[in-house]
Amino acid sequence: MSDVVLDWTRRARTGLPEAILCEGKSDEQIARILDLAAERGERLLLTRLPRDRFASLPAGLQACLDYEPVSRTAMTGAAPALQDLGVAVVTAGSSDRPVAEEARRTLAAEGVDALMIGDVGVAGLWRLLERIPELSERSVIVAVAGMEGALFSVLPGLVPGLVVAVPTSVGYGVGAGGRAALSTALASCAPGLVVVNIDNGYGAACAALKVVRPRGSGSATEVA
Repeated sequence: MSDVVLDWTRRARTGLPEAILCEGKSDEQIARILDLAAERGERLLLTRLPRDRFASLPAGLQACLDYEPVSRTAMTGAAPALQDLGVAVVTAGSSDRPVAEEARRTLAAEGVDALMIGDVGVAGLWRLLERIPELSERSVIVAVAGMEGALFSVLPGLVPGLVVAVPTSVGYGVGAGGRAALSTALASCAPGLVVVNIDNGYGAACAALKVVRPRGSGSATEVA
């Protein structure tokens, strides 16, 4: 019995396609999934694929993947044309970039070109304030922050769009593992803020897609 069952009808049901969570899967399972996608001519997004795992795949499969090491993501098939639908991805610090890049790549797999703004944490509040005019033009902002997660309470009070908070596991001491940032996001009284799990750039991007794309439209596919 096969231990790989792909959800090819997910897009039709939910508007979002299947994607492959590589963490916890064997190299053989990942290779089998890619073979199945190739047989059907399906395009897939792969998440949580570290550089060493990518290098362990057969050379022929590597050649078919658009791999990006910072986000640990890969895409199969022809990439869709990108369009600006009013989404931004913002990081509090440079250390949050891998999670932000996962969000950006998830959006790109669905044809959405996100505005990327990095290193605007509130420890230097002027950095964020300088970017508020352009962020105010965005319908959805994916905010990525670790440590104490103060960005999550400040940003929604400055912009009209929906803010999706992504706590990251960046931090130490009481901020270790992203728990402090998650608690800040959940406890915030800032209106227009929603929260996803720690380091879940993929989930935040999917939430943004649900907001900016009309129901029934859709273009890429995570198998848990």
